Amino acid sequence: GFGHVVQRGEPYRKGIQLTERQADALLRKDLRKFVSLYKHMGERNAILLGTLAYNIGPGAVNRSTVYKKLKRGDTNIYKEYTAHCHYKGKFHKQLHQRRQTELFWLYHTVK
Repeated sequence: GFGHVVQRGEPYRKGIQLTERQADALLRKDLRKFVSLYKHMGERNAILLGTLAYNIGPGAVNRSTVYKKLKRGDTNIYKEYTAHCHYKGKFHKQLHQRRQTELFWLYHTVK
């Protein structure tokens, strides 16, 4: 289910294949949950922070420079946001490209 973490009481079991429709529904549910954590930051910021929280967790987002800068109204976050592109401690090119794409679609800024 696109990285969904099964919660207590959910009907999903390890090894059970989800349909594409089920996986998409879970992704949308998870994203809505994470975006709602940041709704006080405005729509674009909430979407950006919620997307990042889906990937790295809300605790990490709340400690991040990205969150702190956006909270101050500073949208110059390219370097900080695209720094969240490591997997198992190593730079991951596709994650870097994903972060750039997320910024582009929400802020129309790419360096």
